[in-house]
This record gives sequence, C-alpha cells and structure tokens, in this order.
Amino acid sequence: MRVLLVEDEPRLAETVRRGLAAEGFTVQVAATGPDGLRRATDEPFDVIVLDIMLPGLSGYEVLRHLRRTDKMTPVMMLTAKDGEFDQADALDLGADDYLTKPFSFVVLIARLRAMLRRRAPQQPALLEVGDLVLDPVRRAVRRGDRDIVLTFREFGLLEFLMRRPGAVVTKTDLVRGVWDEHYEGPENVVEVYIGYLRKKIDTPFGRNSIRTHRGAGYQLIDDHRPAAACRA
Repeated sequence: MRVLLVEDEPRLAETVRRGLAAEGFTVQVAATGPDGLRRATDEPFDVIVLDIMLPGLSGYEVLRHLRRTDKMTPVMMLTAKDGEFDQADALDLGADDYLTKPFSFVVLIARLRAMLRRRAPQQPALLEVGDLVLDPVRRAVRRGDRDIVLTFREFGLLEFLMRRPGAVVTKTDLVRGVWDEHYEGPENVVEVYIGYLRKKIDTPFGRNSIRTHRGAGYQLIDDHRPAAACRA
C-alpha cells in the first residue's frame, strides 16, 4: 500500500513514516502544500494523509485542487485544529476522514485500513494482468486458481508493476516507490527481488510475465498477449 504523507513537522512526519513502514505501508513524504499536490497528482497512491496547516498551500487548498481534477484517492486530514467547523469544511471539500493531533497511532492505522476497505469505486479493488490477480487490501496474490505467498517487499514490487501494466519501469522508480525515498542502498537490490518474484509468479507456471529491458527497466505484461493489450 502506498501512502502520501503531507506534513511539515519533520519529527512528526518521520515518526509517522516509520510507524506506517513498520505496518507494511510504503510511504512518501512531502513537507509543503505545492509538493504534496504535485506528488498526489503525478503519482498513484492508495491513501493520502494531509495536514491542514502547510506552507505554500493549505491542506484545504490541496484537497480542493485534487477533487476538482477528479483525483479520488482517499484523503485523511491530519491536523491540530479540532473545531467542528474545521472538520465540516474538510469533509465538505471531499476528505474521507479527519484525525486531530495528538492522536493514537493505533487509531490512525485502523482508520487508514478502514478507508482502504471502502475505497472509491473508481479505484478497482483488484489489480489484474492476465490471470495474475493482486488484492491490495487483503495482501493476497493468485495466478489462475493457485495462491502465491509473497514477502512484504515482493508484494510491494509486484503491486507497483501491476499498477503500470505494459510500461517499462526504471530501477530508480522501483526503489523510490517500493523501498521509499529514504533508502540509501544500491539500486541492484531491485534485480535481486525481481529474481525472487519471477521464481514465484512465473517459473512455476511456465510464464515470462516480467521482462527485462537492459538499461531501461522492467515491464510486467500478460505473456499470452502483446504488451500493448495488457490491462490492470
């Protein structure tokens, strides 16, 4: 699950990021309203945690821009404001939930998972590429009628690729999207995990779904059809 956290308090942002990562989320952090809006617009996320008091653009303005462009990613407002009118304003603008600071991390996690379970109908509950099916909420994968057990990192890698079927995805994008922007190790770790993933989703089934494009990146396709015909 990919989370965009838009929070300008560095210590709080890092605490929340680490906590969400420990729960299996891949987290990207933005510290300003404009940066949060850019990332929310340009990148796919499962949920956005959005502070109201932000430099550049307020959380209200970020949310307004997102909903005007039909970006229906679930949004939780995270703020020190606790007045009824603040909550009403956020909900009226299209927020899905509202949590005030200080908050219980257990409650934050529970509410995020609840938001994902009731995600908007515009976002498909399942990702499919041919007979390969991934359920982001249940963290389940199957090919045909067989379940496939993946580690946390393998699951994140497959989900990232399945959200871009047929596209060639660079190592840099995979590291940033699956390992997060704080990862400082070598990008070759992607090759290692692509190998692990192939042994689980391709080799046992006689498939070649994950293609390597040397110098460019990796591509996930339905290997029964041309790449251009793939869908998610």
